[in-house]
Amino acid sequence: MMRVIARYGERVPRAVSTPKELGALRQDLLDAAMHVLREQGALHLTLRRVADVAGTSTMGIYTCFGGRAGLLEAIYQYGFHLLHEVMTKSLDGHASPLDRIMAVALGYREFALGDPALYALMFERPLPDFDPSPQQREDALGLTFDLLSQATAAASKAGLISSGDPVRAAYLVWTTIHGLVSIELTCSLRSPLPGWFLNSREEGERILADGVRALLSGLT
Repeated sequence: MMRVIARYGERVPRAVSTPKELGALRQDLLDAAMHVLREQGALHLTLRRVADVAGTSTMGIYTCFGGRAGLLEAIYQYGFHLLHEVMTKSLDGHASPLDRIMAVALGYREFALGDPALYALMFERPLPDFDPSPQQREDALGLTFDLLSQATAAASKAGLISSGDPVRAAYLVWTTIHGLVSIELTCSLRSPLPGWFLNSREEGERILADGVRALLSGLT
């Protein structure tokens, strides 16, 4: 067990002596980081702020994640696991390949609008010094993009779309989804423009569905 004499105002490191305690500390720190990200934004993801929210010292972050870079990587990975869960749930009850493609699109949008700060950390560069490794990005794609590529492969096999490369078709669909959702997120940060597209959540969903259908029609 670790014994620490803290100076006034300092956080005392949490003593961990078992893998279970270490796992609990890691989860608490990850939860604290997610709270900071969602409430204050990526720019406030400092070691001190996360440790304060978790009620421990910055030493715990080094112990569990190796430092700030490791913590950001853990948030990135966690985000893609959450996105995978949302997209997988959206596929429930959909058997047709085209319906599954649309379900993936709507699940992606649901996640992005529900967790915009996490979405930005995953797909944009709110922190210029954070760049996930190619392996991490490949693993993230394996969790999410594969759901879409499986649906486009099934659509191609059934003759519902014409594509010699279903993975390329999936990429075209993915970029359409990502582009429309990202534009909607940007518009949501500003006051509505009456009479313009994306002036409501319902209109945003219709625009996404129309865009995906238009692309799929072009692949037919």
